[in-house]
Amino acid sequence: MKVLLINGSPKREGNTFVALSEVAKVLNAEGIETSILSIGSKAVQGCIACYKCKELGRCVFQDELYNQIRQAVIEADALVIGSPIFYGAPNGSLCALLDRLFYSCGQHMQYKPGASVVVCRRGGASAGFDRLNKYFTINNMPIVPSQYWNSVHGLTPGEASQDAEGLQTMRTLGRNMIWMMRNLKNGEIPIPQLEEQVATNYIR
Repeated sequence: MKVLLINGSPKREGNTFVALSEVAKVLNAEGIETSILSIGSKAVQGCIACYKCKELGRCVFQDELYNQIRQAVIEADALVIGSPIFYGAPNGSLCALLDRLFYSCGQHMQYKPGASVVVCRRGGASAGFDRLNKYFTINNMPIVPSQYWNSVHGLTPGEASQDAEGLQTMRTLGRNMIWMMRNLKNGEIPIPQLEEQVATNYIR
C-alpha cells in the first residue's frame, strides 16, 4: 500500500514537512510506502472553469506540478494534504492546485482515505483544517481522524518539532490511517454503488 503526502508549503523542509514526516514515519514502520511531494514556491495555475477536464479526463493546463501530483494520486491508496496557514487559510497556491486536481480527477480518489494537516504560528488552524477537509467530503473520500484536530504549531523552520502534542496527533493520525486502509482493503463490505449525479441549479 502507498500513501501520498502533499507538502503545500513553499518551504520544502519547513514545519509542514516536519508534521508530514511524523505521519510518514508511522506509516513506514508498518510497511506502508510513502512519498512526500512538495508544491514548491513557483506560481501555480488556478482553475478557470473551462470544463475541458470533463472531455479530457485531466486538466487542460499541462504544467509539470499538476501532472506529477495527478499521477501520484492515481497510484496512491490514501492521501494526506499538508499546508501552512496564511491569513487563516491554507496556502493559496496549494488550493489553486487542489481545485484543479479534485475537479479533474476526482474519480481516481473516491473511497481512498484522506487526511489534512495544518501548521501555524498561533491561530487559524481550525479554519484551514476545515477548508482542506472539504476536498475529501465532495469526492466520497473517508476522512481519517486523530486524537485532536490535525494541527502542529511552529514559526521558524523546524520549530514544529518542539510541539509534542501536535506530533503525537500526527502519529495517531498515521496509525488510524493504517487501520482504515487495511480495513478497506480486507473488508467484506463492498463500496456503495453510486447513483447518477443530480445537479440542481438554483437560478432557472
